[in-house]
Amino acid sequence: MSHRIVVALGGNALGKNLEEQYLAVRETAEAIVDLIAAGNQVILAHGNGPQVGMIQKAMAELTRSDPEMYIPCPLSVCVAMSQGYIGYDLQNALREALFTRRIPKPVSTVLTQVEVDPADPAFLHPTKPIGAFMTKAEAEQLIVQRGYEVIEDAGRGYRRVVASPMPRAIIELETVRTLMEAGQVVIACGGGGIPVFRKDGYILKDAAAVIDKDFAAELLAESLEADLLIILTAVEKVAIRYRQPGETWLTELTPEEAEAYAKAGEFAPGSMLPKVEAAIRFARSAPGRTALITQLQKASAGIHGETGTRIAQRL
Repeated sequence: MSHRIVVALGGNALGKNLEEQYLAVRETAEAIVDLIAAGNQVILAHGNGPQVGMIQKAMAELTRSDPEMYIPCPLSVCVAMSQGYIGYDLQNALREALFTRRIPKPVSTVLTQVEVDPADPAFLHPTKPIGAFMTKAEAEQLIVQRGYEVIEDAGRGYRRVVASPMPRAIIELETVRTLMEAGQVVIACGGGGIPVFRKDGYILKDAAAVIDKDFAAELLAESLEADLLIILTAVEKVAIRYRQPGETWLTELTPEEAEAYAKAGEFAPGSMLPKVEAAIRFARSAPGRTALITQLQKASAGIHGETGTRIAQRL
């Protein structure tokens, strides 16, 4: 049976720098084309953590080297840049893999903006570290000059922190839908999307924030009436008591069971927790919808119930 599937690609599917990304997306493309070859309609979302940090560091170094020529680059622009160059590598790898298997499907990358709420509580408590590590003196200078919020990060130095609000709406949703219905493989919501506010109902204003890519992928899947949300990660299944005595790997969960584990602190914040929370949201969004959390190489087997952690309502 064919499905409409939204796949959320994590950092392990994209590499950490230009060279790693070029190689990683080829392996990623083969796994995605396995799903397409089986008759599924696939839409891709992806993260951008290492990539957006690299871009921001490069832009900051330009600003420091010649402040009269270069001005600080807004975070929204850095996210847009990351969408462009990740999409460039990813869509070319997909086109090549599709061509090799004689599957006549075009591939498109959509520069995607995602609306957030300016009243989201996340803006009052920025927690998401981005960019390069700094000394205390450098951090204090940026606090004074640009009003940045910074934290000391695990003894490694200081980093800027920004808000990570929940996504409300995908601005280019109808563009994505039109391409999807025309039979294209679409890459959208890169890095969680470029976060924007609505002003006066229609004007879009960039927000100094980052959106979690798993929540953005869930919203994309829900908005496109997908059957299945696949969230790819570094492990084959979700576990409770992970790397502790009594570690247990989970195969089938209801949203209520997954939520109970989450409330009990079984999943690490910033790691497995947002993946499970996004999966719960999708499974609850409509009857018959399933979220699957697994490794890239296991995605096809996971669809057939052979591995991975599936979160769905029991019918």
